[in-house]
Amino acid sequence: MTTERTGGRDGTSVGAKSGKTLTVEQVASPARRPKSQEQTLIGLGLNKLRRRRTLQDTPAVRGMIHKVRHLVRVVDEKA
Repeated sequence: MTTERTGGRDGTSVGAKSGKTLTVEQVASPARRPKSQEQTLIGLGLNKLRRRRTLQDTPAVRGMIHKVRHLVRVVDEKA
C-alpha cells in the first residue's frame, strides 16, 4: 500500500511518479572531495567512473545532481 501526500505548489501530489527519466553518468572521482558529495553519488547509485543510472526526474534527484554537477553529466532526458 502506497500513500501519496498532496500539497505540491501546483496542486499535484508530492512524491507522485512522473514518466520523465534522467540518465546520469559519473565522469569524475569523489576522491579529495567532501564526504557529503561522495554520499550524494552513492545516493544516485553512482560510485565508480563511467557508471550510468537511469533515475526518475524529481526535484530531489535534480537537487542531488546539482550538488555534484562537477562529478556527473546528464546523458539523456526522456519524457
